[in-house]
Amino acid sequence: MPTSSASPAPVPGRYRNDLTLFLGIAFATSWLAWGVAVAVGGESTEPPANLSYTLGAFGPLIGALVIRIRRRRRGEAVPRHVVAFRRRHLLWAPVLMILGSATVVLAALFGYAAGGPALSLDSAREMAETMGGPVAFLGGMLVSGPLSEEAGWRGTAYPRLRATMSRFQVGLLLGVVWAVWHLPLFFIDGTPQHELGLASASGVLFAVSNVPMAMLVAAAYDRAGIVAAIGMHFAVNVSLVSLGVTAPETQAMLIGIQSIAVVLVLATGRGTGRPSPRTAVPETAYVPESTART
Repeated sequence: MPTSSASPAPVPGRYRNDLTLFLGIAFATSWLAWGVAVAVGGESTEPPANLSYTLGAFGPLIGALVIRIRRRRRGEAVPRHVVAFRRRHLLWAPVLMILGSATVVLAALFGYAAGGPALSLDSAREMAETMGGPVAFLGGMLVSGPLSEEAGWRGTAYPRLRATMSRFQVGLLLGVVWAVWHLPLFFIDGTPQHELGLASASGVLFAVSNVPMAMLVAAAYDRAGIVAAIGMHFAVNVSLVSLGVTAPETQAMLIGIQSIAVVLVLATGRGTGRPSPRTAVPETAYVPESTART
C-alpha cells in the first residue's frame, strides 16, 4: 500500500491559531506601551510619553512579523486571500489615495453645510510646526498608522479571516477590533482621540467610523494589495488631521461617504479577494517570500 506524506492541519484551525497569536501580540504590545504612556503622563509628542506612545503604534506590525516568521519556519502556504504585490499596484495606489482624501474633503464640505465648521488648514499648519516641518509631519503620518498597522490588520488578519468569512463580515469584525484597539489613546494627552473625548459624540462617532474605514482600506487591499492599503490609510489620516475633522457633523458625513466609497470600489474592482488562476496558491504548498507577502 503506497505511503503518503502527512497532511497539513486543517486550514481554518491553523488560521485561528495565527489570528489568536497575532491579536494577542498586537494588543499586548500596544496596550502595554500606551499604558506606560498614560502612567508617565505628559503630551504624546513630548518625552518621556512620546517613546511609549510611538512604540504602541507598532503592535500590529510586530504581530505580523511574528506570524510571518512562524509560517516560514513551518513551511506553510501563503493564505489564498493574500494579494501578492504586483508592479501595477503602484499605479493604483495614487488613485485610491485620491479617493481616500476625497471622502474626507466631501465630508468636511457636507458637514459645513449641515452646520459644522468650515474647511481650514490651520490644523495642518499647527501640526507641521509642532513636528518640525511638512516633511517631518508627512513622515510621521506615514510611519505611525499606515506602515505600523497595515501589515497586521490587512496583510495578516484580513486574508486569514477571509478563509471563512465574507468581505463584509471581515470588514465589520476588523472595524470593531480596530476601534477597541484604539481605546487607550483616549487617555493619552495630545492624541486626536484624547481631544475628542471618549464619552463625547465625536468620540463615539470616531469609534463607529473605524468600521467603514476598515472596509475601505480592505477594499483597497483587495484591489491593489498592501501598497494600496498603506496609501489609502495614509491619505485619509493626513486629510483628517490637516482639516481638523473633529465635529460630529463632519464625522457623521464621513461615515456615510466612506460607506458609499466602499461600495464603489468593490463594484468597480475585478478582485473578489480570491486569487486568479495565474496567482492561485495551493494551500499545502510553500510559497517563497519573494513572490508573496504575509
